Amino acid sequence: MSIRHGLLALLDQGPRYGYQLRTEFEARTGATWPLNVGQVYTTLGRLERDGLVRPAGEDGEGHLFYAVTEAGRAELRQWFDTPVPRTNPPRDELAIKLAMAVTVPGVDVQSVVQGQRRHSMKALQDYTRLKAQALAATPEQQGDLAWLLVLEQLIFQTEAEIRWLDHCETRLAQHAARPAPPEPGPAAAPAPKTAPRRRTRT
Repeated sequence: MSIRHGLLALLDQGPRYGYQLRTEFEARTGATWPLNVGQVYTTLGRLERDGLVRPAGEDGEGHLFYAVTEAGRAELRQWFDTPVPRTNPPRDELAIKLAMAVTVPGVDVQSVVQGQRRHSMKALQDYTRLKAQALAATPEQQGDLAWLLVLEQLIFQTEAEIRWLDHCETRLAQHAARPAPPEPGPAAAPAPKTAPRRRTRT
């Protein structure tokens, strides 16, 4: 998630100060991507430097508000209109862990896979329960659509991870069942060279 563009999206709805932005960002995403106030103000400083936001006064408690500029709205619209590229997918720690595990002697890769599957199944159950609670809530209690979409993305992502772990286990079993390559035998001694037969004249 681009914190930069997430903050621009919130400011597009009206001026806000740092703590408000942090709270609303986490509410929209269900705290899936937690922020600290320092991250928010660092990002606001860069956005102001780039001319995408501007200071918009203070309230009685000294909170400094920020507002989006026209250049910021243009960048936000461009972000919404541009597909998220898959040419450089984010590094997946689990994929890296398994890639390393199969190459390091002494690692029980099956145990690594099974441990991760148990963890992922527990996460999937938790996400599914949260979704059921969100859908069963009264209209006054229901969270906004943004949280439900994020929650469903987490469910789909975790289901895909479990299917991939099942595939990894199958692949490991197939690899283990392959016959080992034959060990090379002793090299045959080269045949002795014979002198060329002399042709006799008749």
